[in-house]
Amino acid sequence: MSNLTFGIIKPDAVKAGNHGKIIDRILAAGFKIRGLKLIHQTREEAEGFYAVHAGKGFFDELVDFMSSGPCVVLALEKDGAVKAWRDLMGATNPAEAAEGTLRKEFASSIGENAVHGSDSDENAAIEVAYFFSKLELV
Repeated sequence: MSNLTFGIIKPDAVKAGNHGKIIDRILAAGFKIRGLKLIHQTREEAEGFYAVHAGKGFFDELVDFMSSGPCVVLALEKDGAVKAWRDLMGATNPAEAAEGTLRKEFASSIGENAVHGSDSDENAAIEVAYFFSKLELV
């Protein structure tokens, strides 16, 4: 089990001005932020990041959305980071997310669900490396 995971505060949450509130919640949940950047992905960058979903029905919509505006990428540290971050995010569908989760509070739909998180330690390592160099992780 790794102590590092990857998260994105998606364009919908940044556009709504909720990224500061989400970062506050991350810190309150005991995570240490090891990397943080405000970025605006190109379509090509988003396609590369979500390549695992290429060919799926939602791929083009996802890439369009993720390249539609600025987002915040984060490298987060905590014991059992992947599970802890996924628990804080809540269910993908905000209507099914538990009270007190980020998606319940900040997401508007399955497609625009405020935050992304790695689903495994292996993917966390890949996703952190996609957006952060070793020099950018403190």
